[in-house]
Amino acid sequence: MGRLVIVSNRVPASGRVPDAGGLAVGLSEALRGNALWFGWSGETGGSAAAEAQVTTAGTVTYATVDLTTEEYNRFYVGFSNGSLWPLFHFRIGLMEFRREYLEGYLAVNRKFAMALAPLLRPDDVVWVHDYHFMPFADELRRLGVRNRVGFFLHTPFVPASVFAALPRGEHLLEAMCAYDVIGFQTEPDRLGFLDCLHQLLGIEIGDGRTIFRDGRTISVLTNPIGIDPDSFAQDARRTARSQEARRLRESLVGRALILGVERLDYSKGLTHRFEGFRRLLSRFPNHRLKVSYLQIAARSRQDVNQYRALRRELDQLAGNINGRFAEFDWVPLRYMTRSLSRSTLAGFHRIARVGLVTPLRDGMNLVAKEYVAAQDPADPGVLVLSRFAGAARELDAALMVNPFDPDEIAESLHLALSMPAEERIARHAALLERVRTVTAQTWCQRMLDALQESPNVTVDQPVDIVP
Repeated sequence: MGRLVIVSNRVPASGRVPDAGGLAVGLSEALRGNALWFGWSGETGGSAAAEAQVTTAGTVTYATVDLTTEEYNRFYVGFSNGSLWPLFHFRIGLMEFRREYLEGYLAVNRKFAMALAPLLRPDDVVWVHDYHFMPFADELRRLGVRNRVGFFLHTPFVPASVFAALPRGEHLLEAMCAYDVIGFQTEPDRLGFLDCLHQLLGIEIGDGRTIFRDGRTISVLTNPIGIDPDSFAQDARRTARSQEARRLRESLVGRALILGVERLDYSKGLTHRFEGFRRLLSRFPNHRLKVSYLQIAARSRQDVNQYRALRRELDQLAGNINGRFAEFDWVPLRYMTRSLSRSTLAGFHRIARVGLVTPLRDGMNLVAKEYVAAQDPADPGVLVLSRFAGAARELDAALMVNPFDPDEIAESLHLALSMPAEERIARHAALLERVRTVTAQTWCQRMLDALQESPNVTVDQPVDIVP
């Protein structure tokens, strides 16, 4: 059986299960068997040489490559997070493009391909993840690699009218045609990609499921990521009795808990969310002293200017809300920027009466699915969800909001906090059925099945994530 080779920007420390993150959660709960996980070590200041450091833990081999400081600034900060991230989240006004950033991005993809190629076996199947590595397969092909290579984008994708704002973006689209399978979270993302191929490269898309380019057949599919709901539910039941959960419950003094869990990122709609909570307290004063809102927003990408500015804005908003509404025995908004373990968060989800997930745009958002899985089916909380999260297409029994309207957030919070048990139970049952249908296992298997069926190369044996 051939190995599954995962390529991602970050690689977990050998043998350690990551605490959070869409890719880490999906793979750590679904990946089984003989595998190689390849990517950036997280270290900067190293050599420019394309040489991987290899370690093994159990059946998984980890291979990592260092970046120089200049490579990090151009590839990661400059192009990946300064250009592609805002572009794919429909925030063109925040996009910062420099020619040297693009050149650095392409150079690091070339460097990583050169480091991975010697490690590959003829029957390996390579699965590349996210916007950091859009041209990675093209670089592998230039080195003579003929293995099956798939790509999955965890962020949204934009239509041609938006993508055209990226200088030299056509080069990246052309490079993506070196993949055998390309997967997206939602149908609009897939259609946006096809629109770009047609409008910017002139490719005929036919039925949109299979694209033909330079003698290659490329499968393009919608394949939403999921979680392992039963495992997460078990974790939530256990950690709801933990010391941390008891401390949280005792601090609430019987008040209902609204919980938000996100990275500190401008795509997550945190400022709109804070304003929505402020309007809840202002417009529906009966909730004062009866509810506490805990927002966990772990810091990320602090070397990007927009993220530092966002943190300052949130600090000010939280201070203003608490300054206006707090009582001597009640702080309405609790806001923290350090991360908690995924296990601890599972217990917090189970305690929360409302899960508040209102990104301005999100590829999927597994927090929404985790909140649903963590609930007690006999007395569940209510999910308030942005219609612009990828998860909204599956979790349509949630209370849907337009995150750009703080009053709509306030009104939905009021409905959630006032909702009778019968309706809460019915909504949760419908949500849980969806979460159990699309899982981390089905996400992985569908992608690997598509790779196995690719006609571009021949692999003697199938690759399966089930041992």
